[in-house]
Amino acid sequence: MATEYGQGYGLGSGSGFPGHTGERRHRLPAGLRAPFEARSWREFGYVLVGLPVGILLFTYAVTMVSLGAGLLVTFLGVPVLAAALAGCRGFGAMERARARALLGLRVSEPEPLRLKKQGAMGWMGAVLKSGASWRSLLYAVLQFPWSVFSFVVAVNVWAFGWAMLTYPLWFWVFPVYAGQDGLQLYGDETHRVYLDNPFEIAVTALVGLLFTLATPWLVRALTTVDRLMVHGLLGPSRLATRVVELESDRGVVVDTAAADLRRIERDLHDGAQARLVNLAMDLGLAKEKLKEDPRAAAVMVDEAHGEVKTALQELRDLARGIHPAVLTDRGLDAALSSVASRCTVPVRVEVDLAERPASAIEGIAYFTVSELLQNISKHARATSAAVEVWRVENRLMLQVVDNGVGGADASAGSGLAGLAERLDAVDGILVVDSPAGGPTRITAELPWRNEPVTG
Repeated sequence: MATEYGQGYGLGSGSGFPGHTGERRHRLPAGLRAPFEARSWREFGYVLVGLPVGILLFTYAVTMVSLGAGLLVTFLGVPVLAAALAGCRGFGAMERARARALLGLRVSEPEPLRLKKQGAMGWMGAVLKSGASWRSLLYAVLQFPWSVFSFVVAVNVWAFGWAMLTYPLWFWVFPVYAGQDGLQLYGDETHRVYLDNPFEIAVTALVGLLFTLATPWLVRALTTVDRLMVHGLLGPSRLATRVVELESDRGVVVDTAAADLRRIERDLHDGAQARLVNLAMDLGLAKEKLKEDPRAAAVMVDEAHGEVKTALQELRDLARGIHPAVLTDRGLDAALSSVASRCTVPVRVEVDLAERPASAIEGIAYFTVSELLQNISKHARATSAAVEVWRVENRLMLQVVDNGVGGADASAGSGLAGLAERLDAVDGILVVDSPAGGPTRITAELPWRNEPVTG
């Protein structure tokens, strides 16, 4: 069902317009300039350095782990094995630095050791129990065979390409110093083929050019595997990353709750509480005048009655800001329709939900739409807006559209940024599509959770 509420002007478009960032334009296409770009040479250098590093890591890891495993029958095995894993963690830090310097890959440090006991025994136990330590060991073992393969492939293709490309410059070496007409392409007991005439020399250079142009992309493909290994084995685990995200989200939730409490306290202190204090004083004066001047007392009681109505309205507005009763009693459809009726532009509301989500998700959805409609009323100069709510599998989708001036930007530190943080705290997403000149389309995605069954 679609309904329209309100009339007037304006949709909030947020602060700031997307700036124009010019990109440097190259005269040559990427395929032709790749052999001369600094990035290609850094990646090639990463492959070259990878072989000696791989030999060092593999030798250290296999030697130390074998020594530690062999000494496990004695009391020396555990310290040696712990030292081996600690060394692998150190090499992992070195490899992250090498990937950052040559590949531009920034990988966060893995989760730190969690010492349950102080002293050497506590440290050894923490090293042996750490998943990051064993992932670093696995990297040290796997990096060596891959570094050998990538080194051989990259060096041979690179050398072959440049040698063939520059063949017209050095083919004269064969007749002068080797006693043959040119580079031998084929030969047996009775027949030999040399690359010696101008056509063959030109074709050789052309083949070399193709290999030279393809080498950077081949090296880039090889280093892609290195990127995956460094990121997957030397970075934080998914569990540790998720814990960090949850801790950050918890901080956002705590800060938001504290800000809401301060707002409620301020509204109570400056609004309803002040009115109730004045009301008590007025009623006290009216009580004193009741016998002396009943008519004046009646006027004061009438004024106090008006103050009571105003205070009650402020309390209702405050309660609606905390959690409106209509949302609890009748759900999102009725609650959003109530919000839309207070918007300064006509708002079409469509809610297509077969059942209600959990009350926490329902409340977040309500306040998200409420804040977006407030932005519409304050900033945008729109003539119409629409709110749509629906469910896609295990996600609750919200969309608010207006035909205002556009230019809303969630990255500009506006209210949209705070709204995005609130949604992120519950694994939600806020997507803003608001080109200059409009229209503005803001989509919010929340996890669908059913209300837990009690009793």
